[in-house]
Amino acid sequence: MAATVSANPDLFPALIKGLWDEDPLVRMRAADATEKVTREWPDLLAPYKKELLDLMNEATQPELCWHLAAIVPRLLLTAKERQAAISLLIRYLDDRSSIVKTFALQGLADLSQNEPDMVPKVVDILQTTSRNGTPAMKARSRKLLARLERL
Repeated sequence: MAATVSANPDLFPALIKGLWDEDPLVRMRAADATEKVTREWPDLLAPYKKELLDLMNEATQPELCWHLAAIVPRLLLTAKERQAAISLLIRYLDDRSSIVKTFALQGLADLSQNEPDMVPKVVDILQTTSRNGTPAMKARSRKLLARLERL
């Protein structure tokens, strides 16, 4: 699906629509493809910024949440929107899913790259999770700490 949309970006709106599908499998696949496509084409997300932030707030399906944690930091956010995204990612750190938590850490680190005032807070979170998180969270936290130290 991601390769098809990457080859034909006019299909991207249909892919985004899938994030709200009734079928959780469709939502999961749409989120996965959206995340993959926007690694290369983040500008495709711009028209859906408000909807994606709202969905991030409402989503409970772990597969959707972890993809949103990767997608939302790719948006050009205002200061207010960035604060909302940060709050949502911090809330994701309390999720039952280790994968959601790990992607939330990644999302926080990604957002902080362009927000120097945010780095100390993210470093503090990463230091805590590098000691107390799941094995995946510990490993990701160590990688992200090393990256943020180079900034």
